[in-house]
Amino acid sequence: MKKILAILFVILHQSLMYSQIIDHENVVSVKFSIEQKESEAFVVAKINIIPGWHINSNKLPNGSFAIPTEINLTKNKSFTAKETLEPKPIQFIEEDLGDMQSHHKGSITMKRKFIINSSTDFKVSGAFAFQVCDEAGKCLMPHEYPFSLNVKGYELAAEKDSLAEKQADTSSSDTGKKVSGDTTKPIKKVPEPKKSMWLIFIISFLSGFAALLTPCVFPMIPMTVSFFTKSSKSKTAGIRNAVFYGISIIAIYVILGTIVTTIFGPSALNALSTNVWFNIIFFILLVVFALSFLGAFEIMLPSTWQNKANNASYKGGILGIFFMALALALVSFSCTGPIVGTLLVESATIGGIAPFVGMFGFSLALALPFTLFAAFPGWMNSLPKSGGWLNTVKVFLGFLELALAFKFLSNADLVVQGHFLERELFLAIWIGLFTVLTIYLFGFIRLPHDSPTEKLSVFRTMLASTCLVFVIYLIPGMWGAPLKLISGFPPPLSYSESPTGIGSNQNSNSHTENNDMHLGPQNIMVFHDLEKAEAYAKEVHKPLFVDFTGHACVNCRKMEEKVWGEPGILEILRDKMVIVSLYVDEKTALPASEHKELEYAPGKKMKITQVGHKWSYLQTTRYKSNTQPYYRVLGPTNEDLDIGSADYEHHGNAADFKAWLDKGLLEYSKAEANK
Repeated sequence: MKKILAILFVILHQSLMYSQIIDHENVVSVKFSIEQKESEAFVVAKINIIPGWHINSNKLPNGSFAIPTEINLTKNKSFTAKETLEPKPIQFIEEDLGDMQSHHKGSITMKRKFIINSSTDFKVSGAFAFQVCDEAGKCLMPHEYPFSLNVKGYELAAEKDSLAEKQADTSSSDTGKKVSGDTTKPIKKVPEPKKSMWLIFIISFLSGFAALLTPCVFPMIPMTVSFFTKSSKSKTAGIRNAVFYGISIIAIYVILGTIVTTIFGPSALNALSTNVWFNIIFFILLVVFALSFLGAFEIMLPSTWQNKANNASYKGGILGIFFMALALALVSFSCTGPIVGTLLVESATIGGIAPFVGMFGFSLALALPFTLFAAFPGWMNSLPKSGGWLNTVKVFLGFLELALAFKFLSNADLVVQGHFLERELFLAIWIGLFTVLTIYLFGFIRLPHDSPTEKLSVFRTMLASTCLVFVIYLIPGMWGAPLKLISGFPPPLSYSESPTGIGSNQNSNSHTENNDMHLGPQNIMVFHDLEKAEAYAKEVHKPLFVDFTGHACVNCRKMEEKVWGEPGILEILRDKMVIVSLYVDEKTALPASEHKELEYAPGKKMKITQVGHKWSYLQTTRYKSNTQPYYRVLGPTNEDLDIGSADYEHHGNAADFKAWLDKGLLEYSKAEANK
């Protein structure tokens, strides 16, 4: 299980976080042939890997997180698949991960053995499956090279046919890993959701429960369950119909998420997350959703859709139950639509299969109560009665959507560096919104559709008190407090009317004497031009900390606000290193003389017209990565120190990041001494 989860994580992490900047064909080439002696034969793969890259071995050490290299054979009764043979791999323990590495470099030959079971000639087909990584630990997505080769039949093989069928599922790996001789297609590793995928699922699941507690959905639980229990001939039939009803609800919403993913592609939505107009449109969209929840108007689908779905539900049978689920989705759209829309918006900023995951989590939470209450109808006696509290849920969600909307407006402002929505104004808006929400929850304000409140429930009182505490927590942020609980949501500390905080000494940094520096994260002075930073680092004899970042990069802000300011780390960055922050989404236009079109991978070109394009091209071509944050440390002659890179995924905590910085300082000292 551990190995499967590791394989899943690596694939989706690479597919969502790293683009395929280098084509596999330019890194690994393979020539296929057949070696045959009587009934024993081999698929031979002669592999050539360019310097600086490697592929993993077929037989990996126990507990290894790597993806093995395999020669997968498509199932065929004409042969029986056997083990894979490979040269002795290079093995060592990766200190950072504590993982045993086992891989191949250069030119090697791997073979997949099989036993011929046919007396007539046939073809053996399959795929060479591998993942290629460079010395810095960056890997391209897993890839496959298909093959189809002619094999001569063997006269005595017919006698072994029955035995061959029984052995077709032979397992070959020393680690107990099953080979693909028993599959109709080469084995494909299923991606594991990275942390953000689990997060989007959890948020979506909780959002489904929130939607359940709205006036459009909650009253339908007893009505629907009563229908199933009365119309079914037995309790078993009622439970069966209710289960199918729940499955239908899940299918409808999952299909919606799948459509979004299919239309926009696995990464197109993610690419839009730093687009100005994308963020502005989503800001407007969420404001509309919020106003709808607050009672200004209702978002309704055409009544003809609802009528057609409702009429179809009377047909009975499985089809009728499916249309009942569709009718629920359409009728409750005024409450669920804004939540679903918000989830799709959030999923869009993650990209990949996030819309699918989000809709599955949402619909699962929505469908569970209908199924469970149908199975145990006595539970309905414990349900609270419908009433004004349902509208309170809608209003609460409306305030949350309104607060979230300003995050997208902030992203757009950060990308264009307009300074219209700086940190203080953003926090003031949030303080105002949550203050009004607190007053509302305490019962001092009534909105449309609210019922009179005679007394507050314990839960509502606790929720109002929590909002009040949150408001009090936000207030010091107006004067420069870091507010780590919400890091990544407000603009960074440096994007402020008073970047150093009220009453702080802006000239406390040791590098402020250089006019090419600007105030950066944690009040550290940083460069934004690589050449000037390199020259200054040489002059003061300090390592150059290269920070590839983005104005709208949430993980960048989390690193800067949660990790950079930690004791021991702040002192290193501020006093012992020179920092250059290169914003890959900086929209400032380059001089016309610097406009060009450059090839960043074989056959792939990039137009360089903005400052951000320049730094994005540099990161892509020099480090084979285009994710942010991405950190490197340069030595005395501006060479990359042999410590690899750092990023949010692997160094998102103070201990790991400080260890990486300490290693950089040590390597710099060695390089300085050897000059």
